[in-house]
Amino acid sequence: MTPITGIIITLDEAENIADCITSLRPVCDEIIVVDSGSRDDTVAIAEREGASVIHQPYLGDGPQKAFAVPRARNDWILALDADERLEEDAVAAIRALALEDPDKAYRFKRRNFAGHHWIRAAGFYPDPVTRLYNRTTSGYLPKKAHSSVQAPQVLDTGGHIRHFTYRDLSHWIIRIDQLSSRDAWAMKQRGKGPSRYRPTWHALSALLRKLILKGGLFQGADGMTVAVTTAFHAYMKYAKLNELHERERADHSVPD
Repeated sequence: MTPITGIIITLDEAENIADCITSLRPVCDEIIVVDSGSRDDTVAIAEREGASVIHQPYLGDGPQKAFAVPRARNDWILALDADERLEEDAVAAIRALALEDPDKAYRFKRRNFAGHHWIRAAGFYPDPVTRLYNRTTSGYLPKKAHSSVQAPQVLDTGGHIRHFTYRDLSHWIIRIDQLSSRDAWAMKQRGKGPSRYRPTWHALSALLRKLILKGGLFQGADGMTVAVTTAFHAYMKYAKLNELHERERADHSVPD
């Protein structure tokens, strides 16, 4: 089997990292964890599980996922988030790949969970993600939020990645708060200015997209939950972007 390096980025993922590493081990002969300052036992657990740990303050989604790539022993890279696991069909699919053509990258279907409940409504499944690629031709785009792998050609494996997105609905709201703050920071970093209209416009657009275009209106409670939380996330990230600009203006207006 062609050697593969698994790469995971972490921040306070003590409850997830061991299972993530375990899921990669059947197909990866090297696993690298890029940690951005965990205050829990993430690093100790990762090292105990046999991963190499690199410490790097958070650079944004794409740059952080790309940071360890030049340090990998292998050209083939398999990227997972700490709250993701390769399912058995993904492991079997990877083992069956020849991995002879560096122009080809490979995509998986992702099952997103809230607790023990698999959310399939309003675009939450199959949620395709490209995670296996050759670093000589492909890699994560340098986007600071919601980056993805760019490759000359992407093929479906048919295998699944299990994503423990949220522990429960309360955790879902907490994650929206965290991710909307990250997204607002990333938008400001790339020079996006404030707007009094964007929070409402993007929230309404997200709500209609999930309810109508993705069929959430006809998919029961899960469809409504996905639609409402997506709209809330959209509203908060643009509202927080406005807030960041307001703080910056306030800081600059304070006399010396």
